[in-house]
Amino acid sequence: MSEADTADKAGASGDGRRTSWRDTIERTVAGLGYDLVDIERVGRGLLRVTIDRIPGQAYPVEGEFITVEDCETVTRQLQYVLEVENVDYERLEVSSPGLDRPLRRAADYERFSGQEIELTLRQPFQGRKHWKGVLNKAEGEGWCLVFQDGKAEQVLAFSLDEVRESRLVPVVDFKGRRGRKAGTEPGVDGGLER
Repeated sequence: MSEADTADKAGASGDGRRTSWRDTIERTVAGLGYDLVDIERVGRGLLRVTIDRIPGQAYPVEGEFITVEDCETVTRQLQYVLEVENVDYERLEVSSPGLDRPLRRAADYERFSGQEIELTLRQPFQGRKHWKGVLNKAEGEGWCLVFQDGKAEQVLAFSLDEVRESRLVPVVDFKGRRGRKAGTEPGVDGGLER
């Protein structure tokens, strides 16, 4: 077994098989009721784990977005499990995927179908690799991106194998701010108190 293989093993599972540290993290995060978005090892011993909430799942703090409490819960459990499994790391960072959440697995595409995404293809199509539009399931296998090209609606069909990267387009809604003039607040006339 090479040194890289040894470094990627975490310990024996209940049936005697060796499990990787990635599998250990994925099982732990899923067991706590969260979706594992990404895992990466970064320089200086940093192990970065990105989690998201699963729609329909109940959480101690209501809402659709990851909270500090969610990150703390996962961090505590991962610290314990990674120590037991003897996984080598210096620092652990558990965080939210952010508003521009990456889409990596078929389940991500299913979950966010109907939302606007930015898509980067591995190979250019019609001279472009970067596309932006609404994600939809294509007839049969695959996916499609619906976007405006001039005045006409266009459809770009693709398979997940053709995708280099895709992310949600952030939607920022400052509730209560629409329709107000910049610099004005309730109870304020032209920026001056009444």
